[in-house]
Amino acid sequence: MTDIAEDLGEFAPKEGGPELNMPEVSEDFETERRNRKERLAAGLRVMGRLNLAEGAAGHVTVRDPEHTDHFWVNPFGSNFKLMKVSDLILVNHEGDVVEGDKPVNAAAFAIHSELHSARPDVIAAAHSHSMFGRTFSTLGQPLKMISQDHTMFYNDVALCNAGSGAVVLDTEISRAMAGALGDKKALIHQNHGLITCGGSVDAAVWWFVALERCCQSQLLAEAAGTPIEIPDDLAQAGYDAQGFDLAGWFQFQPWWDELVEREPEFLN
Repeated sequence: MTDIAEDLGEFAPKEGGPELNMPEVSEDFETERRNRKERLAAGLRVMGRLNLAEGAAGHVTVRDPEHTDHFWVNPFGSNFKLMKVSDLILVNHEGDVVEGDKPVNAAAFAIHSELHSARPDVIAAAHSHSMFGRTFSTLGQPLKMISQDHTMFYNDVALCNAGSGAVVLDTEISRAMAGALGDKKALIHQNHGLITCGGSVDAAVWWFVALERCCQSQLLAEAAGTPIEIPDDLAQAGYDAQGFDLAGWFQFQPWWDELVEREPEFLN
């Protein structure tokens, strides 16, 4: 992932034009904590609205800015669509809920604790049992560069078959998943689904939604015929234009604006 101040590439406004909103990162722990929790509640609502969460499965985490070995996460069994800031719980890397009065999903702890531990650069991570992600994961094949949108994941999606199909409660499996992820922003876990990460909740959730749609697109294209793949040089150019962390953050902002306008109660 790139630094948050990196050039916006194709998203940059023309010189002399109006300035775009950029991420705000506060050095004050309380302010930054509040900001991350608001974005987490928003990200969960977005995934709920898009029907990417079913039942009790699925979790999005954000690292606490002060206690960096702790993360905020949605409580076990709570509806993504109704998530509020006050619902979120803080979990340490032993799996204890240290703030909040609701339980943590054991799989959320197993997966995210190892990912956050292995990747200090990761601020947030997203996972759910989305229809097309989990279906695509059964094939054991990489994402193909068959559309412009796919190129944002060029050479940036890992595959992992450790514990394929098992409910991830064993940290040995989640440690293998984190190892397979390496320095990439996304992982396809065999017979399980997708996991994405980023330098913000905004980016992690955007990558998840985008990867889910790319999996859907590839499944449809291959069902219809043999899709033509984009040459490596053009795929790399596409990645350079839209595959960096700030671009992921930027793509999330229309959802944020809509939620603030239509469902401001998520900030409570």
